Amino acid sequence: MKKGAKTALGAIVGALSVSLMFSAALLPMFTYAVPAAAAVLLIPVVIEAGKKWAAGVYAAVSMLGVLTVPDKEAALMYAFFFGYYPIIKAFLEQKLPSVACWAVKIVLFNVSVTAAYFLMVKLLGLPFDELERYGAAIIPALLGIGTAAFVLYDYALTKMVGTYLVKWQKVFRKIFKLA
Repeated sequence: MKKGAKTALGAIVGALSVSLMFSAALLPMFTYAVPAAAAVLLIPVVIEAGKKWAAGVYAAVSMLGVLTVPDKEAALMYAFFFGYYPIIKAFLEQKLPSVACWAVKIVLFNVSVTAAYFLMVKLLGLPFDELERYGAAIIPALLGIGTAAFVLYDYALTKMVGTYLVKWQKVFRKIFKLA
């Protein structure tokens, strides 16, 4: 892929991702779904342009999201986990055996989400209603539910990569004049 095509692809995916992130402010129930969906847009960048270009798009979307998106929780979830996960996922699945890969992915998810919430609550002063309502005992339960949702997200992401490679890559390459 030529540098100009990579730049165009990165700009399009970045603009779509930031636009999608703004929808979290309109529909607060999508605070976690929106950053997860925005991260899915990185799949063609990882496959067609490479991990370094995808990392650049992730960095740009993260900065723009944190600075401009009204729903800071969604922006920080993208910046702390969802945005870079498709890049890390590709790397981990190439380098590690299955069991070790899953262990690293789950630890990465839990550490990233915990760090994001720590930043949101301690530094930004965003309320953590569940903690106030149920106490500290709710944290392991929320991490467990989050981990289960993450496993489903990882599975769905794997299926989306497969679908892209089988059904959409040829169309995509024609649109961007790569084939």
